[in-house]
Amino acid sequence: MTEAPMLTVENVSKRFGSKGDFIARGLAAIGLAKPRPQVLAVDDVSFVLNRGEVLGVVGESGCGKSTLGRMIAGLLEPSEGTILVDGEARGARVAKRDEPGKAPRALDLQMIFQDPFSSLNPRKRVTDLIGEAPRVHRIVDRDGLERYVADLMERCGIDPAYRDRFAHQFSGGQRQRIGIARALAVKPEILVCDEAVSALDVSIQAQIINLFMDLRDEFGLTYVFISHDLGVVEHIADRILVMYLGRIVESGPAAEIFTDPQHPYSRALIEGVPRLDRRRVVYNPIEGDIPSPLDPPKGCHFHPRCPLAQDRCRVEAPKLRRIAPGRSAACHLVPETSTVAPPVAKESTEWPVTKTG
Repeated sequence: MTEAPMLTVENVSKRFGSKGDFIARGLAAIGLAKPRPQVLAVDDVSFVLNRGEVLGVVGESGCGKSTLGRMIAGLLEPSEGTILVDGEARGARVAKRDEPGKAPRALDLQMIFQDPFSSLNPRKRVTDLIGEAPRVHRIVDRDGLERYVADLMERCGIDPAYRDRFAHQFSGGQRQRIGIARALAVKPEILVCDEAVSALDVSIQAQIINLFMDLRDEFGLTYVFISHDLGVVEHIADRILVMYLGRIVESGPAAEIFTDPQHPYSRALIEGVPRLDRRRVVYNPIEGDIPSPLDPPKGCHFHPRCPLAQDRCRVEAPKLRRIAPGRSAACHLVPETSTVAPPVAKESTEWPVTKTG
């Protein structure tokens, strides 16, 4: 019997903005009022994540990756679609009676936020930040709580002697370790990391990434790692989703996407990652700004900025389809079972990175 995926996201979309009450909708229908604007932050996203995998979600600011992460973590409800954890819907997991002494199944997903300071209650000491949830949910009794908190602090690289300090008495890297320990305290199976290292110094980023990988091996964790920093994602992710304006434009194994990206947007992002083995390179950013999600372009959302755009791209939205084993892309120029980059249009012979010598 095949094991069910740890996480299944099926045709999930998220809209922000109200359609208004009955009168407002009626006036808009007969042309006496403008329809209220809505933002489609996530547009029909589907993927599966197996137990123990690290899924990297990348893209520019405003592409919908954080909204997707918050829906997975249960902080936002999808407008359409379903999210299954270990084959079960969230409502079913909340309603199901939990076994005594184990963490409630509703706590299987936990989130680690970008800002480790604003996500921690400044009025609580570390021992309460980490220990309150397992105490309330009866994961550990009062007699064993202090030892439980100390063990989690040690595993996350924090001296247990500091358990009575407040969050403002720690550095940024230490605060993020506290946030990680707090998430682990309820024994989750999936961690959603939303830009979890972007606010940290580069040297501290490496330490936190190594901590994430050590914890995965120790606790069998599954990660959804959201970041705009492709250099970080390259080192931690097993698979990657590339998002643009709410849609997935490419997905596949991390090693293959970084060595042979197929979608023009993926290629532009990856070619812009600085590397020590490339010298005398001029980095040209993607032309233009990301379009407003209030009024996205018709057809392929990326076509106004794409150097390879054709007439078909401007009128027909490409579907995310299989292009090779384990890989998918949403681009009219990428053939199925593709092993090479898409053809370069006649009017453009350069990608965003140009070697000068």
